[in-house]
Amino acid sequence: MKKYKELKELWDWLDFCAWVGNWKKANETSNKIDEIAKVIKLLISLPVYFIHFRCAIMYDKDELKNSLTIEQIFDLVTDLGGEPIMKDGYFVSRTICHNPPGTGSYKLYYYDNTKLFKCFTECSDTFDVYELVCKINNLRNDDNSYQLFKAILYILKYFNIANENFDFSDQQELLGDWNILNKYDENNSIRLQQIVDLKVYDESILKNLPHPIIEPWEAEGIDRNVMSRHKIAYDPAAQGIVIPHYDMSGNLIGIRERTLVQELEIYGKYRPAILNGKMYNHPLSFNLYNLNNSKDNIKALKKAIIGEGEKFCMMYASYFGLDNDISVACCGSALIWYQVQLLLSLDVEEIIVAFDKQFKEIGDDEFKRWVKKLTDIYNKYNKYVTVSFLFDKWNLLGYKDSPIDKGKDIFLELCNRRIYL
Repeated sequence: MKKYKELKELWDWLDFCAWVGNWKKANETSNKIDEIAKVIKLLISLPVYFIHFRCAIMYDKDELKNSLTIEQIFDLVTDLGGEPIMKDGYFVSRTICHNPPGTGSYKLYYYDNTKLFKCFTECSDTFDVYELVCKINNLRNDDNSYQLFKAILYILKYFNIANENFDFSDQQELLGDWNILNKYDENNSIRLQQIVDLKVYDESILKNLPHPIIEPWEAEGIDRNVMSRHKIAYDPAAQGIVIPHYDMSGNLIGIRERTLVQELEIYGKYRPAILNGKMYNHPLSFNLYNLNNSKDNIKALKKAIIGEGEKFCMMYASYFGLDNDISVACCGSALIWYQVQLLLSLDVEEIIVAFDKQFKEIGDDEFKRWVKKLTDIYNKYNKYVTVSFLFDKWNLLGYKDSPIDKGKDIFLELCNRRIYL
């Protein structure tokens, strides 16, 4: 009991040191706690995160924050449901600081020169990436329990920094099978769990739309039967191609529209459809287009190929047949954990990334950034599944081309020569 009391007192002192920001004392105290816990073998009396706290305080938070590139923060915000849009030296995102993922207006700005976010709506506040992580987690849990050191640890783990500098193995031996671990993710990942309740729309709106021949898409090689399966339609009012989006269970969760009016392309070629005055938007990051059609083939083959846009999936099915379709699209160039989980639920063993070519010449700045982006994807998910890449080192594609844009033969060549890191 004496040791138990001492342990509790030390924990209270550790909590205070962390609160006032005295990291040196906090680290010394956590070492004492560790020694006592080893003697009495009773870590259950402590919040498990004290182990993670020791990792977080090993880093200078400002140095860590300043080392992160705008591309890395962009990927993080994408993963958290912000659906960001990159600009010159900054990006704009949905206001996930006070709204659920995929909702809110585009009024959250991130400026690379200051490494700070600025919310221009409800928060009306300026904050860094750590506070954003805290805001999102506390909003999700409806409390204020997520503190700075947890956010630091999350950033370390998200960008695979902590794994290189901190070994949890000794502490994990002590923890054993305590039930308290149930509140944490598998493998101590401390990943913010995305619980997304996607709105389901009434599909009857599609029945009132014409389904004409989409000549530009047929000219590109998309089969008419494939378009029919994807329920492609036409919106005469907006002069756009209507693309319904379904979740894995076949529920209509959103509708996108590809404008055919060249003057309107300055606002984006693909936008949420507005039909009868109602916008059918949804968080693209929390779904995989075409998974409702390809899930059985993916489960059987244990492989999935991910492209950027909806047309990638339709061209894949046109080339190889609906019965062989293992394609999905993430509707962007960011692959987030939620989407990977959808594929892991189908027992996939390999994810083939087939994103658009984002460089003009090997070795240029765009090439270097693109290699880093793909490497980050690999580092983030390779411990869960084999990740390979269709990467054009042979100049078979044009700038911004999808790997499937130049026809079946070139696509197959890129597939056969795909990169394994």
